[in-house]
Amino acid sequence: MAVSSIGVGSGLDLGGLLEKLETSEKQPLVAIQKRATSYTTKLSAYSQVQSALNTLKSAADKLGDPDFFKTVKSSITGDADVLSAATSGTSVAGSYAIDVTQLAQAQSLVSAGQVDAKAAIGKGTITIKFGAITGGTLNPVTGQYSGAGFQVDAERKSATITIGEGANTLEGIRNAINKANAGVTASIVNDGSGTPHRLVLTSTQTGESSSMQISVAGDAALQNLLAYDPAGTQTMRQTTAGQDARLNVNGIDIVSASNTVQEGIQGTTLTLAKTGTSHLKLVSDTSAISAAITAFVNAYNGLQSTASKLTAYDADTKTGAALMGDQTLRNVLTRVRQTLTGTQAGGPNDMKVLSEIGVSFTKEGTLEVDSAKLTAALGKNLDGVGKLFSSAAGGTGGYGKQVSALVTDVTSSAGLLTVATNGVNATLEDLSDQYNAVQERVDATMERYRAQFTQLDVLMNSLNSTMTYLSQQFEAMNAASKK
Repeated sequence: MAVSSIGVGSGLDLGGLLEKLETSEKQPLVAIQKRATSYTTKLSAYSQVQSALNTLKSAADKLGDPDFFKTVKSSITGDADVLSAATSGTSVAGSYAIDVTQLAQAQSLVSAGQVDAKAAIGKGTITIKFGAITGGTLNPVTGQYSGAGFQVDAERKSATITIGEGANTLEGIRNAINKANAGVTASIVNDGSGTPHRLVLTSTQTGESSSMQISVAGDAALQNLLAYDPAGTQTMRQTTAGQDARLNVNGIDIVSASNTVQEGIQGTTLTLAKTGTSHLKLVSDTSAISAAITAFVNAYNGLQSTASKLTAYDADTKTGAALMGDQTLRNVLTRVRQTLTGTQAGGPNDMKVLSEIGVSFTKEGTLEVDSAKLTAALGKNLDGVGKLFSSAAGGTGGYGKQVSALVTDVTSSAGLLTVATNGVNATLEDLSDQYNAVQERVDATMERYRAQFTQLDVLMNSLNSTMTYLSQQFEAMNAASKK
């Protein structure tokens, strides 16, 4: 006889017994899961240590760069509207008297006026070259030169523009020039006269060598509109001359094709805004260096704080944090501290330990900064402070370089932290395999129990049925014998 549920046939609580057996069989799985949770927590803890070390390395890398200690900042006195200055890693401290006598500007040419900007003019080919106008005299009224020459700039590419049917209007010529990206921008202005529409051409670059020479092959009307040669035919007139910026820095004359003057002062870019005199002072940016040293100290203390949290013991719960007693973390912390307490090489007058700049260890094992002492050290011996943290390219000296190298080592593929992390991952993989194997055994065992309990249930049901039948027969026999 088939039964629909274990225990129904026998009347016994076989289902409850089966659940208790399954709970008992799964105890090894609970133990494995508990171990896996512990190792997962440890893996997360190592990740936190890695993050704290990376923060320390970033701070160390900044201080390990010798160019960082050459950083200067600029201040402008006098007429601050004359120019602005941007420094770089190669800037050097100094004081500079600057007199800007001329700003760079781009040449502009204007054509004769046209009655209608949409009327056809002529077809042909326009060739634009760039260079410098030499000698001669400019008539300020007509905007034209006499007796001048033109020296083509061989390094600049000339542009050739074809003006064909449908594009031979003033608007069409403007559009064709702009589309060609020829180093010239074209626009149309309306001066309100009887022939108001004028084509204006402006060089896209400033400087004397960006002046234009325009030759035209084709219809006479097009030539009469655009031909411009400072040494010859000038049907256009110059409204703005191309000129270089001119300035004097500490008695030295400087010429620049642009108002952005690079390396006129080493490592510094000057942006000229107007003519006039000003004074530029470049000083070592000790505030940025002080902030970087403080950030380094904070990064070290952050590592210590992370380590303290991960190795703490909770007396109330009588449990330790994920890395309590962990040898890997202990070794990493010891190596970092040994690096920072070590002495740097150098001459008899060089700085050799952090305490000389006001950075020292507390009794709790963290670092602290004496701001006044650090400021004094930066002001008195900036070069010495730099050597305390960094060394020339290829060198290994300096706390910045040494801490950076240490972090790189412990987090490398064969480093302490990586090896420990890989070990935890390997253990987790092994525990996963164990869990799966035990789960398979538990499933097989429970399947066997379930089959046995089912057989027992069927047997008990059959016996109960036989017992009921026999009892009925005995009762019937007893009843018959009493008659």
